[in-house]
Amino acid sequence: MTTELHRLDAVAAVAALAAGRISAEELTRACLERIAARESDVRAWAWWSPEQAIAEARARDRDPRRGLLHGIPIAVKDIIDTADMPTEYGTPIYQGHRPRWDAACVAAAREQGAVVLGKTVTTELANRHPAGTRNPHNLAHTPGGSSSGSGAAVADCMVPLAFGSQTGGSLIRPAAYCGIVGYKPTFNFINPAGVKPLSSAQDTVGVYGRTVPDAALFGAAVIGYAPLNFDVKSATAPRVGIYRTPQWPLAEPACAAAFDAAAARLAHAGARVTQVAAPAALNGIVAAAGIINDYETYRALAYERVHHAARLSPTLNEKLANAARVGRAQYLASLDTARACRALIDDLLADYDVLIAPSATGEAPAGLASIGPAAFQQMWTILHNPAISIPVFTGPQGLPMGAQVIGPRGQDERALLCAHWVHQALT
Repeated sequence: MTTELHRLDAVAAVAALAAGRISAEELTRACLERIAARESDVRAWAWWSPEQAIAEARARDRDPRRGLLHGIPIAVKDIIDTADMPTEYGTPIYQGHRPRWDAACVAAAREQGAVVLGKTVTTELANRHPAGTRNPHNLAHTPGGSSSGSGAAVADCMVPLAFGSQTGGSLIRPAAYCGIVGYKPTFNFINPAGVKPLSSAQDTVGVYGRTVPDAALFGAAVIGYAPLNFDVKSATAPRVGIYRTPQWPLAEPACAAAFDAAAARLAHAGARVTQVAAPAALNGIVAAAGIINDYETYRALAYERVHHAARLSPTLNEKLANAARVGRAQYLASLDTARACRALIDDLLADYDVLIAPSATGEAPAGLASIGPAAFQQMWTILHNPAISIPVFTGPQGLPMGAQVIGPRGQDERALLCAHWVHQALT
């Protein structure tokens, strides 16, 4: 029976597959049935083929176990290359484009036994022009972007795991809006080869799951760290720094109130909680990230803006026109600011296991004309820290809101263990 298998989280599905209680084909069919039932409403997928997915799942059932993801269906954001399905980068410029090989992260997932169901909707060239995907919790609201389809597909139980990416806030914001876990690893921990580039200083491949252990499993499979044991209380009573960040004035009242109340709840659960007084020099990191993004994106999209400007959205053409005015001296100064701020965050995190910050300004905005602001996300992209968004709050319209757990660079395993502890303490 496949009726409810699509609701299995990835860790439970791995156990069921290993024990022979279900097959990869049964799990894949359940996910495909969910897509067929819901895709006309949610609009999460750019391309999917039931026949191809079932054939791949049957092959996994015949194969010896390949690795951590054996038989698990995954989705791939459509700026990430796949050799056996189109990769169109969210723009008509690349309609029907078929790469010759898989991106490194897709190849790694397949090496670990994953079944790729298809490609999920991205905003145009992973920028800010919306692409029509809807939030599964309320179809009249945005799911965020640019990893719109991946976030919505995992939230709607169409697939247990999905790849996303983040240059500004493109992974964490959809996780917060859609009420799932988004894991942005330490910069370059997931190899970006084969992912459409925007900003070489910031582009980060990440993953979605419905629980922290799910996201950690996916991370272990494609990054290579040892699977984490979340049954051991490795992160009991972490040292938590409550960090409102320089963008705190942008937090909506409901988000601010929920975030402030979380500190007491974490302390009650046993965490050592401190309000962070960060150096004032960190206040410049968001502006620096924007300048770096503009300067590098303008050059990364040289072909598209030179040869296909008429096929780009007004949103992206306006961004590129503004980006053209960013000079090299501004860019180099911003790189210096980013390096200095990384050192400040390194020093700050020496006193904590993790920092806690809002994931977004509040609930997903109504309407599909905007993907929401990048506030509270962009600074961690340029700082290169691992960040995990966990769904722990509910807003005034009944939509999810998230908290972001940030760890020291390179210490993703500890950050994930702490994120799981925080998630359990706040839910």
